Amino acid sequence: MKLFDGGKAPNPRRVRIFLAEKGIEVPLVPVDMTALGHRDPEITRRNPLQRLPVLELDDGTILTESVAICRYFEELYPQPPLFGTGALGRAQVEMWQRRMELNFLGTVGNAFRHIHPAMKEWEVPQVPEWGEANKPRAVEFLRILDRELADREFVAGDAFSIADITGMIGVDFMKPARIAMPDDLTHVRRWYAAVSARPSAGA
Repeated sequence: MKLFDGGKAPNPRRVRIFLAEKGIEVPLVPVDMTALGHRDPEITRRNPLQRLPVLELDDGTILTESVAICRYFEELYPQPPLFGTGALGRAQVEMWQRRMELNFLGTVGNAFRHIHPAMKEWEVPQVPEWGEANKPRAVEFLRILDRELADREFVAGDAFSIADITGMIGVDFMKPARIAMPDDLTHVRRWYAAVSARPSAGA
């Protein structure tokens, strides 16, 4: 088994943090995304979408998409549970994971990809107006999240989950996307300080 890893990019990092929370060690194959290594034949052969991470199992089976890879490891190593427990708990994590991905990490990513000069060769065509339009959308979602976090410790309830990982990475990604965190989001700031202080955040 080996994991083709993309360094600081959000989705590879999401899997590394998940594995660190589980205490799972998987051999990493570093891929330099700044040099467009994810477009090399070695990666393209394994993932025609040319995206990372890519997990290759011992029998040659390929898994892509960060959440799918995390789900695979959740099934193999159910403790600690990062996708929730019980029917309701799993549904709540799924709900918030989807919300964090579509309404927050995705909007921050759109801002970065369509505004940052380094992404000009990646995002063709680059549409700066679309990037700018996503900035207030990300902040608007954080205001919703701030109200939710007034009553609980973590995004999907009382336990740390993949929804927290996705959200933390989204907040970290705001800086290169040039989106400022409003000062009045006290509950989001408290939550972010707590999750980013976990040892896994450095993975």
